[in-house]
Amino acid sequence: MTEKVVVTKQGYEKMLADLKILKTTKRREVADQLEKARAFGDLSENAEYETAKEAKHQLEIRIGELERKVAHVRVVDMNDIPKDKAYLGAAVKVRNLDTGDVFQYILVPQDEADFDQGKISVTSPVGKGLLGKALNEEAVIQVPAGTIKLKIMEIKYE
Repeated sequence: MTEKVVVTKQGYEKMLADLKILKTTKRREVADQLEKARAFGDLSENAEYETAKEAKHQLEIRIGELERKVAHVRVVDMNDIPKDKAYLGAAVKVRNLDTGDVFQYILVPQDEADFDQGKISVTSPVGKGLLGKALNEEAVIQVPAGTIKLKIMEIKYE
């Protein structure tokens, strides 16, 4: 049995858009690469052809993975999530109690995580540690570098 993939509505729409691009534009690009490589002649000693075949193989793997995710997706209705605690979709401002540094994270499903945008997965150590915490509550979180203590300063849902 395949596990459900939990995503937000935006995450689901992005999955569908990515899948469409892979199945249309990217497939056409890879097919063009294969066609050009075939034109070089003897396929048994044609490095360009082997490279294009590998690119096609990787593309089809990626398409298959996305199709499986889309088939097992569960879109979370943000209206069903309590707004008084840090749950999926929350923008959480925290203070590191050891250093005094302040950070803001957005709690997202694993497939939507993007640390550069401040989006952390609810399955990451920090994400798990913040889940279900209320305003002014402290979280002691075990991370690879040791233990961190965070205090929730603000919780917002958009």
